[in-house]
Parts: sequence; structure tokens; C-alpha cells
Amino acid sequence: MTEKKSKEKSAGKRKSGAASFPASAFDAANDATMALGPLAGLAREDFAGAVGVMLRQTAANPSSAFKAVTGFTDDAVKIMTGKSDLAPDPKDKRFMDPAWTFNPFFKAGAQYYLAVQKGIKGWIDELDLDALERDRANFVSQMVIDALSPTNTLIGNPTAQKRLVDSGGLSLIKGLQNAYNDLVHNDGMVSQVNKKPFKLGENIATTPGKVVYRDERFELIQYAPATDEVYAIPQLTIPPQINKMYINDLSPEKSIIKWQIGHGFQTFVISWRNPLEEQGVWGMAEYVDSCRKAIDVVCEITGSKNINVSGGCSGGQTMSVLCSKLAAEGDDRINAITMMVCVLEPKPGDTEASSMVSQNGITLAKQRAAKKGVIEGNSLARGFAWLRPNDLIWNYVINNYLLGDDPPAFDILFWNADATNLSSSLLGDFLELFEANAYAQPGTFEIAEHTLDLTKVKGDLFVLGGTTDHITPWQACYRSTQLFGSKNVEFVLSQAGHMQAILNPPGNPKAKYWRNSKGRPPADVKAWMKGAEENAGSWWPFWTEWLGERSGKKLKAPEGCGSKAHPPMEPAPGLYVLD
Repeated sequence: MTEKKSKEKSAGKRKSGAASFPASAFDAANDATMALGPLAGLAREDFAGAVGVMLRQTAANPSSAFKAVTGFTDDAVKIMTGKSDLAPDPKDKRFMDPAWTFNPFFKAGAQYYLAVQKGIKGWIDELDLDALERDRANFVSQMVIDALSPTNTLIGNPTAQKRLVDSGGLSLIKGLQNAYNDLVHNDGMVSQVNKKPFKLGENIATTPGKVVYRDERFELIQYAPATDEVYAIPQLTIPPQINKMYINDLSPEKSIIKWQIGHGFQTFVISWRNPLEEQGVWGMAEYVDSCRKAIDVVCEITGSKNINVSGGCSGGQTMSVLCSKLAAEGDDRINAITMMVCVLEPKPGDTEASSMVSQNGITLAKQRAAKKGVIEGNSLARGFAWLRPNDLIWNYVINNYLLGDDPPAFDILFWNADATNLSSSLLGDFLELFEANAYAQPGTFEIAEHTLDLTKVKGDLFVLGGTTDHITPWQACYRSTQLFGSKNVEFVLSQAGHMQAILNPPGNPKAKYWRNSKGRPPADVKAWMKGAEENAGSWWPFWTEWLGERSGKKLKAPEGCGSKAHPPMEPAPGLYVLD
């Protein structure tokens, strides 16, 4: 990639988190916000199957285990005699305390842990596994290795012991209180965020707007114009069905909604209802019908015959089905399409976690979902956290329980903890779309009462990926550029993780993004990379220019929200975000 400087308009500064909480831990938690996809089809049998393959290969080749044990024994002897040179990675935040270097007891403890880690990885390297099996083995073994870290216990954590002494035992009491509160009030899951400072409508999700439509499945929110003139073609955001829509309006400094209305866009956002057990029958067909109804209302309020749409994560998947269905019916109201951190064509090996998904696991996941009606948000949150336990479990165990600190108060983590249920019918549809690779196989899959075919979708397309996104890897997001029938396609790569790729407002001096200005993105992502240019700053100003060119002429801004047919109701962010 070549470098190219670009100027951007500033729009405030980001808030920084508590200094005592590692920025890397925040980034990890931020990247692990729950995004629907193949990982929702993981079953416990997939983990058991991965272990079974390792054991069978070990039985077939016992020398691999013998070699690993011999290597560990040699390392253990060196540790006992003080001759071991094993040392933690300098970037590993768990072992930053000087005691790991200078205290013989802790230094030996760290070296034994590293010897176990080295032995397990060496054992897996010796096994006769194919690429997929090796990814599964590495994934499962890393979960075990993370759990064995001495830093996860009071006796093995020098920082926690110092805090215990310095506080006169109060840190232990506070840690026990935190553990009790999590057991009673957080379903036994360690808390990732301090929710107390946040209140919807007061210091989070504060951009002025009104609910202009409500039915049993969604609310439609129109945000009040902030400019004298607005673009004629309105913008509708279709959020994921898991978590809540106010990710688009966390705080004034990083609100993409505030940014849109501040640049003359007529902005509407769907707010999904948190489904209960009896609403588990809501599937893709029902959610697509809701999106169509939202388009009807937006067009009625604004008087526009066309609309621009955007969607991220599972909202992007839903948006794609919507676009396909409208195209199949000859409904050409959708104009420009923005797809953010969304994978439509997943492939094995995109992530080690995705390698765990099996055909049998998907079948079991669908069967279990059908029995429950809905998949509870807490259950989904727990499952996603255990996919990255070192960052999302043990990190907080140390902070909350061993050190006795409160979890950090970050708005994005507050939003992530505000989980919603997921309709079992919708989960089943997502899993079937993944199983059939339906988005990438036009004309072969029936969904939402039509045959899915993205090649019939002709609207201009903007696709966004994040460089360090562990949930929807950017190379997988890039594949969407080849699936639509759009003549004009733009791919932008933001230097950030999953949600931070979207929440990347101007004002961050470290922000940058890449784009290739040499026509339609090629099929080979490596070819795109060769011609991609680095741009300093946020991608928001570039997207604003791109979208503005596709939003029609400027009109006098409406005096308020809604219309005679759809009068304004409750203020934004509405009622459904409170469920």
C-alpha cells in the first residue's frame, strides 16, 4: 500500500477511558462485540470433536506426545537449576510486574507456565493434521493455556498480592463483593463494564429525534435536522438484531448519527424490539418485511421516491436480503448501499474460531434454538466471551476479583453489555444462509419468500472493513465487493477493530484508512492492496462525500420530525431500547 495524505474536517475528540485499565483490554473487548455469523452455530460437540481428533492422532503417533513430554521435562530441569531462558513476551500485559523478572518464585512460576505452553504447541505441531484440524487444535489448546496462567489466581499474581497488602485486605473484600454481585446480578458472568455512570437519553444516545412509527417488531426513529438544507434522498440505517441501535449514537463525540444530520442527511434508524419467547417465530422474512415498512414510512415522511440504506454485521446481512427481494420485485427505491464490517461469504480459516464450526454443529445449534423460542442475550454474550477468554474473561477476573477494582466505565462496553435476545427462527435463517453459502450462490436459495440473487442489486455500493477485526475479518468483508450487480463499488479499510472501524470519528490523530481509487475493486484482494493508498484521518468525511453525491439535490430542511400520517411520538432513542 502506498501513502497518501488527506485532509479531514475535525469534529471533536474521543473520550479516553480510565488510565488504570489497559487500552489493549478495551480494544479486545471492543473488538469482541457480538456480531452474528457462523460463530453463532458453534456447538459444544465441535469442541469435543476437536479434542477427539487430537487424541486420535496422538494415539496413532505416540511419539509426538513423548517428544512433548521430554521437551517439558528438559525445560523443567532447566527451571529448577536456574538455567532456563524462557521469558514472557514483553508485550504480554499479564507479566508486566517486575516480580516476574526479579522474584525467583514468580519467575519460576512464569517459566513453568511458558514451558507448558511450549509443550502443548510443540505437541500440536507434531500431529498429522490438515489446516482446518490444526486451526481447531490451536483454538482449543489456547483456551486451555489461557486458563492455566498463574496470573488468574491470587497466589500466582504478584500485583494482586501487593494490592492485598497495600489495602490492608480491602481489595480482597471488594473482589469478593464484585464476585458476589456478578453471581447474583450478572448470571454468574464476570462484568466487563461499570454500568452506573450511563443513562440512556441523558449521557448516551442524546441526539435529538422522535419515534415516527412503531409496531410489534420495530420502532422507526427520525433524527431532527441540524442544517438549514438537507439532501432530498434520505438515509436509513438497519442495525443488527442483536445489541441495540444506539451504537450509532453513543456520545456526541463519536455519534455517526450526529455526524450525518450535521452534514445535511435526513437520517432514520430502525430500533428492533427485544423479542420474547413467543416472538421466536420472527425470521428473516418478518425482519425484511419490517425493513420494507420502514422504507414506506421514510418515503412518505420525506416525499422521496428513493432511499439510501446502510447496515452492519447481521444488519448488513438482513439489508442484503432486503435489497435482493426488492430487486426481484422490480422495486427500485433503494439507491446507494453502505455495508459495514459484514461478511456475506465466510470461508473456513477466516478465523480460528470459525474453523470450529461444523455441519453437525450447525444442525445441533438450529435444533436447540428451535426448542427455546429465543436465544437469550446473556447466553450469546457468554459464548462470545469464551471465544477469547484471555481478553474477555480472565482479564476481568484479575481486575475485578483479584485487584478489587471496578470494571471500566466505557460507553461502547455499556452498549455491548446491553444484550438482546435473538429469535430462534432468525438464527436458523442465518445459519442456513451460512451453510448454503447463499449470498455467493445467486439463484440457488429461497429466503424471505424469494430467490436470493445479489447480482440483480444495481445500487452503488460502499463496503467497510477493519484492519484488526477478529469477528468479521476485513479480507472476508472484501469478498462482498464481488457479489452485487453494482457498477460502482467502493471498498474502504479502516485501521481499527470491529466496532471501532465504524465508530471512527474525525479528530483522532492516529486514525487512517486505505482505498484504491483505480476503478471497481478486483476479485483478488491482493491486487486491491497493491493499488491501495493510505489516507490520514477518519473515513467519515470521505463517506460523507461519497454519499452526498448519491443523495440528490439540497432542499429546505423540515421544521420537525414526522408527518401528518406519521406524527412524532416519544423522543429518541425511543422505548424499545429500554426493553
